[in-house]
Amino acid sequence: MNGLAERFLSFFVDNFPPWQAMAIGGPVGIAWSFACLRFSGYLKTRRRWQTGYTRKTFHFLIFGSVVAIERVWGTPIVCLFGGACSLVIFYALWRGPGSPLYEAMAREKDHPHRTYYVLVPYVATLVGGLASNMLFGPAAVVGYLVTGLGDAVGEPVGTRLGRHTYRVPSLGAVKAVRSWEGSAAVLVASAAAIAAAVAISPELHFTPWSVLTIPLLAVVCAAVEAISPHGWDNATLQLVPSLLAWVAVR
Repeated sequence: MNGLAERFLSFFVDNFPPWQAMAIGGPVGIAWSFACLRFSGYLKTRRRWQTGYTRKTFHFLIFGSVVAIERVWGTPIVCLFGGACSLVIFYALWRGPGSPLYEAMAREKDHPHRTYYVLVPYVATLVGGLASNMLFGPAAVVGYLVTGLGDAVGEPVGTRLGRHTYRVPSLGAVKAVRSWEGSAAVLVASAAAIAAAVAISPELHFTPWSVLTIPLLAVVCAAVEAISPHGWDNATLQLVPSLLAWVAVR
């Protein structure tokens, strides 16, 4: 336990952003996160998009930003951006129902636990991101992309095309279902995400076996998403793909 605590503390010490980066990147990160969420709120309140689309729009924009920041500036700035984004999310929760920022993230079907099911994916994202970075280093980018792209398409496709549903575990009182159509979309998008992660990561490598390995990893990712408890797939879809990439494509 002491070794784990030391590793956790060491990760934060090693990746604490410089003060100059905090002074510049902090406000920029807050402004960009707010713009992403405000845009999603505009789609919800003005364009009348369903929440299944708008929350994943925000999800995709934030995870896409994390991938870009990781590749250009590294993990310390990802941590800084995570803190900035957290402030925006908590501000939206403080504003509450009726606010475009809140309505962009909180599903109506999660009533009366809408706030809870915004907080749960937030905590899951935080736990998954920190753990995958600490345990798997550069392979964490695979988890970012699978969660940001693979998971992002599942709910919109399920909202639009889902006809064949199945129950999933839920740690709350809300009945949770997913669709086979959404899961199929997660599989396809996960394969694309893994291939993209390998292509942009010097630490990961294509091999002759990649044509078989990547689809197999995508199948596992889709299965993990399918069985993850409601709200917690942001953690499992960061950890499992990062682990698989760390083992299979380094």
